[in-house]
Amino acid sequence: MARRTGTAGGGGTAPRAARRPEVRLPALEPYGDGALERDGDYDGLDFDGTDLAGQDGAGARFMDCALTGCVLDETSLRRARLLDTVLTGVRGVGTDLGEATLRDVVLADARLGGVQAHGAVLERVVIRGGKIDFLNLRGARLKDVVFEGCVLVEPDFGGARLERVAFADCAVKGADLSAATLADVDLRGAAPLELARGVDRLSGAVISHTQLLDLAPVLAAELGVRVLP
Repeated sequence: MARRTGTAGGGGTAPRAARRPEVRLPALEPYGDGALERDGDYDGLDFDGTDLAGQDGAGARFMDCALTGCVLDETSLRRARLLDTVLTGVRGVGTDLGEATLRDVVLADARLGGVQAHGAVLERVVIRGGKIDFLNLRGARLKDVVFEGCVLVEPDFGGARLERVAFADCAVKGADLSAATLADVDLRGAAPLELARGVDRLSGAVISHTQLLDLAPVLAAELGVRVLP
């Protein structure tokens, strides 16, 4: 059973730390210029500056791959599997990762908007640097995930399960935690930490004293407490 962590007082225990991926890519072969294929199999390939906009790689498997500077506008990677893979400097709007699996993945310096990752499974994933607007993780499962040095604008964790998830030196603006389940989630490194919905789902997370003061108006509204001068 997941442990609960204290947020307000001096008691409670520290959350279990997320396990980070250890990705060691082998010598890679250039991908070339072909279009992605549905249910394709991509192993040990280097996608360097590849324009994948509008392509359909639904159900594809990426194993020991590097995607660097790729364009992912409206790219479909629905139900795709990204394993032991590094994505650096990718950019795009409307990338579809719905029901995808990301395991032992590093996503660095991304510039993405409107990513659809509902129902996805993320395990041992680091999202480092960059900015992601309107990340849809509704119903997703996140385990051993670290958001580090990045900006998340209106991320949607509605109905998601977060276990051993950490936010380190990053900004979280307008997050939705409605119906989410949290276990060993460390929010102390999020500044600012802004919750649009779901403040009642913070059980299982740890926050700092400063964050508690910042969230006081939202918590009071949730509890129906009137604060008068």
